[in-house]
Amino acid sequence: MLQDQQYLRIPGPTPIPPSVERAMTKPMVGHRAKVTDDLQEKIQPRIKKVFGTEQDVLIVAGSGTSGLEAAAVNTVRRGEEAIVIISGSFGARFEKICLAHGITVHRYETEWGEALDPEHVRTMLKEHPDVKAVISTYCETSTGVVNPVAELAKVVREESDALVISDGVSIIGGVEAKMDEWGLDVLVTGSQKAMMLPPGLMFAAVSERAWKQIEANPDRGFYLDLVQYRESIRKNTTPFTPATSLLYGLDQALDLIEEEGIQEVAARHELMRDMTRAAFAAHGIPLLTSAEAGSPTVTAVRPDDFDAEEFRRILQTEFGLAVASGQGKLAGKIFRIGHMGYCSPADVLQMIAIFELGIIKAGKQIEPGKGVTAAQQIYLRKGEPNQ
Repeated sequence: MLQDQQYLRIPGPTPIPPSVERAMTKPMVGHRAKVTDDLQEKIQPRIKKVFGTEQDVLIVAGSGTSGLEAAAVNTVRRGEEAIVIISGSFGARFEKICLAHGITVHRYETEWGEALDPEHVRTMLKEHPDVKAVISTYCETSTGVVNPVAELAKVVREESDALVISDGVSIIGGVEAKMDEWGLDVLVTGSQKAMMLPPGLMFAAVSERAWKQIEANPDRGFYLDLVQYRESIRKNTTPFTPATSLLYGLDQALDLIEEEGIQEVAARHELMRDMTRAAFAAHGIPLLTSAEAGSPTVTAVRPDDFDAEEFRRILQTEFGLAVASGQGKLAGKIFRIGHMGYCSPADVLQMIAIFELGIIKAGKQIEPGKGVTAAQQIYLRKGEPNQ
């Protein structure tokens, strides 16, 4: 293995396009200078398209978790009730955030690896009519599950006035999101996954319905008070120091998304998911999720006849290829593959070939090339998404 040759295939942070890296090396400018205001004005209409919204997209210097906390504390007051849907570690994190701020939580935990059932939420809303928000992950990074957030929002709207809050950290930028059409009230994401940037930015879009609830909340905190960000973004600025270099990178990342086309970006991610899943299926290696619930951005594999952690160790030490471990109750039982952002079918074919060697070295006898062939067949059937 060459010392400087690393293949990052975890579900975030993800590889950065060279043009984005170059954009972030521009000379530093004043964060209150007109050039920074102009940059934010240029970014706004384009990032709205990524979210599928007409609302302003608030840009915060912070991690994706800051978005989860902002979504909770701005919309739900201490002592009020929320339903939190837990389909993995990051749903559980949302619950911890709510509890830390004195929010009463009604938890709905799925089997990890399974998507939420909107009808179960309907029943919960009837049992808890005072709920102010229903909170879920769109893509649960720890399990590779995509939850049906559009169907969830429909049920919530039919049964209550509760807001629909969604953690889109590991999927926005990799799918064609339709926040307004689906009826989501708060949608957040981070910079370091499908958005093709380093960690350090959080993005949040908020519906008109949610703004009314936020404005009526006297205890929104300080740094994460979304009202401050809304007032600032209307002047093409931020209430606090922005991550200026990352804004330059965001500008270029949006150029790349526009150049490819949002629908084409989504098709590429679906193709990479299907190629990855087909490769493991060809070897009879179990996946954690069903095909219907499988994420276009991350695949979770649950081997039953070789050790997941030994497999990860071999990939890293012999090939410089990093995949992620399981989290929480799945620690040591699964490994997770990121195929999002600056990743292509060519990258998927390369990593599958390496996976096959790692599987053999981890002690499972397989036919080398069978997974690559299965992935190639998916590619040939679906075709190059940019054509």
